[in-house]
Amino acid sequence: MERPSVHPIPINEPVSPSITDSESIRSGDEVQARKQFPWVNLLLFIATIFTTILAGALQQGAEVFQHPAALVQGIPFSFTLMAILLTHEMGHYLTSRYHGVSATLPYFIPAPSIIGTFGAFIRMTSPILSKRALIDIGASGPIAGFVVAIIAVAVGLHYSQVVEVSTLKGIKLGTPLIFSMISGLTIGPVPVNYDVLLHPIAFAGWIGMFVTALNLIPIGQLDGGHVVYAVFGRRHRTLSLVMIPTLILLGIYGWPGWFLWAILPLIFGINHPPVLDSDSPLDRSRQIIGWISLAIFVLTFTPTPFMG
Repeated sequence: MERPSVHPIPINEPVSPSITDSESIRSGDEVQARKQFPWVNLLLFIATIFTTILAGALQQGAEVFQHPAALVQGIPFSFTLMAILLTHEMGHYLTSRYHGVSATLPYFIPAPSIIGTFGAFIRMTSPILSKRALIDIGASGPIAGFVVAIIAVAVGLHYSQVVEVSTLKGIKLGTPLIFSMISGLTIGPVPVNYDVLLHPIAFAGWIGMFVTALNLIPIGQLDGGHVVYAVFGRRHRTLSLVMIPTLILLGIYGWPGWFLWAILPLIFGINHPPVLDSDSPLDRSRQIIGWISLAIFVLTFTPTPFMG
């Protein structure tokens, strides 16, 4: 299975202004500013659709610069990947609004890369005050995106081809547990010396699973960091400290890219900003959400996502 990767952009954490009664009354200018049309978000979204279509067409070997009409070959990859990323970010956005946390619409990042994007993010502009809101906001994106990624992989594998390994070139993708399970149901056993050449929809689904796993790494202020802080409270720091050497070992014996993910928390911090009820236990339903999120991390994680 041949294809490259995407770099997810974790959710920006909220600033924590002091809130007073006078500050809660917004001026007419502030209200008007909030009602302005999100042109930047829309333009970035459109630009990312174009760059992912271009990337998808180039993956198929289309000569788009000589034959621009060949761009249509990139649509299956682009629309699938954008659907996964959009669903992920809108999960965060809608649950933020539900809990009264001010958040921007998603910002997509177009990029001249093999997949056409560096991901997407939302920016929260008011603090998250409770663990209940924190786990809802942190888990909603990965869970929602994971569901769409599963559908994409199932559909894409149906159109994928089983070919001889000798005919394949480039990078071989690692296989997360959930991907293997879906492949077994849709394709069945793959003969020795054969492998699966992914259809663009399946490749986009694989990227969606990879992005989900990256976001759910239980460190700092990634989505996984939100979840473990809400579930374990102050003990989250211990888990973060364990993950750093784990990622370093994975970088040595698996994919070197894990070194970057081990370094980033040391730069941006492994601690999670506190919430007001940090010592209060979660209700049972949100404990279940937390454990589901951690299960999704296990199902989508692969120690060696890319192999030569």
